[in-house]
Amino acid sequence: MNEKKLKIFVTRRWPAAAEEALCDHFDVTLNTNDAPLTKEELIEGFARHDIAAPTVSDNIDTDIIAAGAKGSCRLIANYGVGVNHIDLLAARTHSMLVSNTPGVLTDATADLTLTLMLMLCRRAGEGERELRAGKWSGWRPTHLVGRAMTGKRLGIIGMGRIGKAVARRAYFGFGMQICFYNRSPVGDVDDMKAEQMGSVAEVCANSDFVSLHCAASPDTFQILGAEALAALHESAYVINTARGDVVDEAALVAVLNAGTIGGAGLDVYKGEPEINPAILAASNTVLLPHLGSATVETRTAMGLKVVENARAFAAGQDLIDPVT
Repeated sequence: MNEKKLKIFVTRRWPAAAEEALCDHFDVTLNTNDAPLTKEELIEGFARHDIAAPTVSDNIDTDIIAAGAKGSCRLIANYGVGVNHIDLLAARTHSMLVSNTPGVLTDATADLTLTLMLMLCRRAGEGERELRAGKWSGWRPTHLVGRAMTGKRLGIIGMGRIGKAVARRAYFGFGMQICFYNRSPVGDVDDMKAEQMGSVAEVCANSDFVSLHCAASPDTFQILGAEALAALHESAYVINTARGDVVDEAALVAVLNAGTIGGAGLDVYKGEPEINPAILAASNTVLLPHLGSATVETRTAMGLKVVENARAFAAGQDLIDPVT
């Protein structure tokens, strides 16, 4: 199949180097003003192109997939590793292939997780807000006293690539003790003396920080719920750089407002970009706008992963990163 004859629909702007690489090989339609596309625009784009490259901000439902299948679309080359915004059952029903971009986000997301952990325990978000508001009256021994991260206990929910990367940074960089919950056994973490536990609640009961790194799926929906949150102690912190759906946000708000946990550092939200006003109102939070993969190096690598999968598809080869 001639690559240049294949039409690719890109729903949001990418870093320039990634867009250029895609345009080198394919006939590309870019979203030049980078505005979120309506459902009607997504339907039209899918129907008129051979490959669609959406992002997490696009809700690719059964109507969009059916329109693409009725037209010329045969591959959804997702720009990102998470695919909970794509109706995979509809894609399978319409014999539409799906790929994603695993691996290249690991370091950037792990780094951001540690950023949130440090910002929370050292109250950096509170401090910056106070300083910018002109309310800082000067140094004093009891001002915004936080907690040390070194030597504390870190619990990880989902010990995949990113979970392991976070654990290694915490263990080797901060001397933290590691425990985790994972649905399947994990055997390559002996160098960190990491302990696998039988439930999310057990991890919470044994942790000063709990960080979520599981994919969003029906099995992980609100995996951090009221029962698990109740097991946290009053100075424990919740970190989420995975997906908003894996946390029961109402239950999280309840423990934040009750002061029964130390705080929460969030980079992802249920229904984003709309944010639960109660989360915005909680003072013991650090909130970021989905920056987990937001480095030039990572976002470019994500685009190049899309190019690799699209080229494999064009050549009639197996996808490099198939989503099943």
